[in-house]
This record gives sequence, structure tokens and C-alpha cells, in this order.
Amino acid sequence: MTMSSTNPPPMAPKVASPARRHRRERLTLVAMILVVAAGLTGLAAATGWQEALAQIRKLSIWHLAALLMLSLANYGFRGLRWHLFARRLGLTTRLAQDLRHFLGGFALSVTPGRVGELVRMRWIRRETGWSFARTAPLALVDRASDLAAMAGLLGLGVSLSARGIAGAQPVALLALIAAFVATRPNLLIALANLGYRLSGRWPRVFARMRGAARSLARFSTPTMLSLGAALGALGWFAEACAFYLLLGWMGADIGLSAATAIFIFATLAGGVSGAPGGIGGAEAAMVALLSLEGMPLDISLPATAIIRLTTLWFGIGVGLLVFPFAEKHSIKVRDALENY
Repeated sequence: MTMSSTNPPPMAPKVASPARRHRRERLTLVAMILVVAAGLTGLAAATGWQEALAQIRKLSIWHLAALLMLSLANYGFRGLRWHLFARRLGLTTRLAQDLRHFLGGFALSVTPGRVGELVRMRWIRRETGWSFARTAPLALVDRASDLAAMAGLLGLGVSLSARGIAGAQPVALLALIAAFVATRPNLLIALANLGYRLSGRWPRVFARMRGAARSLARFSTPTMLSLGAALGALGWFAEACAFYLLLGWMGADIGLSAATAIFIFATLAGGVSGAPGGIGGAEAAMVALLSLEGMPLDISLPATAIIRLTTLWFGIGVGLLVFPFAEKHSIKVRDALENY
């Protein structure tokens, strides 16, 4: 008589709960912010607090208001582009509705890879019934347009500035390649097919990827690509102008082209680092590049801190203000549609 095995079944690997995972991500983000703040504080202390504070005192409330208005111009141009892309995709959403989605998504900009901004897809699904697979091309083409616009600005800024930036050309080229791949439906379909053949798993996931790639075809016309890149370039150039003006107000006029190149390169470098919101990488790159331009730390440090506050963190603040309204409205619309 054979005896049945009494060995206990293998235990399933423990998977962190969403609440625990989100808590860990928040703690990691807070730790990164503290490290960056400590680094900037340490450098400021080493160079002398009085010099850094003297530069900050040169700024009036009107200077700060101008910086914030230029950031709002960036969000406005890119929000208009989001609306045009949404209509091109076939959504019947209004401009105010799309701006609410676009701005509200900034509340989650400091998630790894900015994946938190995909909350916009959730709001669209609630208000229109469109699935994530149908709206995914909207997020993809929006990100690709940003990369193309920033790569163009970086290349132009480097070519017009008196001094080049080491590594700028490879970064601009990588951004252009990523933008090109993200807007080539046939190439994305081929990559999805290759991924499925290599893995032999997740057929539904790769099928949805192919479906999303096919939806990109309507964005691949020269007119749409050019319009998207132009609106993105106007938006990012507005923030680069803010950086240029800020340096000038602090007594360090390095030229608009050099300021644009440094700002765009630092922003892209922060994104390449993989850190949420580019925290740490963008600040380090900005301070280093300004130092290479001969700028003392008592100017580069406060300039870096202020421009990040008036761009990245101001955008997050705007997102946090809009987020609850977008969430509440989307739930209201969903409930109304379900009860219709």
C-alpha cells in the first residue's frame, strides 16, 4: 500500500499589499527629497549662507510670479496638445475636461517613471467608458511628443551656445529614438510579437499592446507629429526662459541658448536616472553644468533650488489642487452613467 505524501504544499511567495507598497514608495520619495535637500544645504553651507541668501533676496514677489506664469504657460501648451490628441483619438471630451485630467495627473508626477500620471486613463474610463487599452496611445504619444520637443530644444541650444555640453548629443539622440519608436505602430507591433515569441506567455497582454500600437497610426501623420512637437517645444521653452530670466536676475547672464541647453539637459538627465520626478539627478546635473559655465555655487545652488520649486514642485502643487476635483467628478459621471 502506498502512502500519500504528507509534505506540505509549497508556500506562495509573499506579495506586498498595495497599501504597504505605496507606503514604501512614499518613504523612498521622502528619503530622496531629504537627501537632495541635505546635499544642497551642505553645499550652501560650504560656500557661505550669506552669499546664497543674498542672491535669493534679489528676487521680488513679481519675479517669482513671472516664473510661475511661465510654468503655467508650459502646462497650458501641453494641456492643449493633450486635448488635440484626445480628439484625434476619437474621444469627445471637452477642453476643460481634458485640462482637468492633464493637470490633475501632475499630482502623481513623482512616482517611479511617472506611471502615476496614468490616473488620467482611469478618469477617462469613468467618464467615457473607454478602456485603458483604447486610451493608452494617448499617454504614449504625449510622452513621445515631449521627448521629441526636448531633444530638438537641446540640440538647438547646444548648437547656438558658445560652449557645448558633454553628453548632450547622445541624450538628445536617445530622446529622438525613443520618440520615433513610440510613434511607429508597425515597429511597436513587431516588438510586441517578438516579446511574445521570446516569452511564450501573457498572450492577452501582448495582444493589447498590438491593439494600442495600431491606434497610434492616427497620430503618425506629419501634421499631428509636427503640431504635437511644436506645442511641446513652446511649453518647455517657456520654462527654459524662466531659468534664463532667473539667472539674469541673480546677476549671471549666460545667454538664452546656454540656459535652455542646461535646463533641458538636466531635466532629461533626471528622467534617465529613473528617480521619481528626476529628483537628485536633475539638480546635480544643473549645478554641475552651471559650474562648468563658471558660475559660483552661491548662484547656481539657489537658482537650481528655485527653478525646481517653480517648475516641478509647482506643477505637483497644481496637480494636488486639481486632483480631488478630477477624482470626484469622474466618480460622479460614472455613477450617473451607470444609473442612466
